[in-house]
Amino acid sequence: MVAGKSTAAVRGAWLVFEDEAGQSMRPPRARTWGRVGCTPVVRVRGRGAGRVSMAGLSCYKPGQRSRMLYSFHVYRGRKGEKKGFTWQDYRDLLIRAHIQLGGPIVLVWDNLRAHLMPPMQEFIEASKDWLTVFQLPSYAPDLNPQEGIWSLVKRTIGNLAAANLDQLARAVKRSLKQIQYRPHLIDACLAATGLIMDG
Repeated sequence: MVAGKSTAAVRGAWLVFEDEAGQSMRPPRARTWGRVGCTPVVRVRGRGAGRVSMAGLSCYKPGQRSRMLYSFHVYRGRKGEKKGFTWQDYRDLLIRAHIQLGGPIVLVWDNLRAHLMPPMQEFIEASKDWLTVFQLPSYAPDLNPQEGIWSLVKRTIGNLAAANLDQLARAVKRSLKQIQYRPHLIDACLAATGLIMDG
């Protein structure tokens, strides 16, 4: 429990798990059908500085439909362009989640550098009336259901030989939107962690 926070303070709040992931032009390994004795080979362009970055929130509350919110960033390798998410992007994602979920949030996330920056800590302190934060251990992907979401996304693009970064970005965004409309998948990602919701 976070210092100074009682069980009563977080009761009735949304339990929100945050994590981030990225995808380059080189697709993740995947399985597909092929002729017996003939391994399918998909030729792709693995070169290029482009990357798609995602930050996602898996949101749970007893009696409510599970939700998944995300933020999306495409890095094209141009000079002066930011490569990924900043602490301001994470702050904005949390504010958007607070508005869309319509209630207090108990946030569980990892020790990413942007999460621990002084301005982010100041924002968390200033938002303690609706935001309670817990840090995951140093490396605990098995405790974060958002990791399961990323696995689902990467499975859908596993056999995609994207011609360019725009095609990859469209495929990733389409996969994320499909998951948003399937709360049973979001629930399954929580179940896979072994964690339970005690309402």
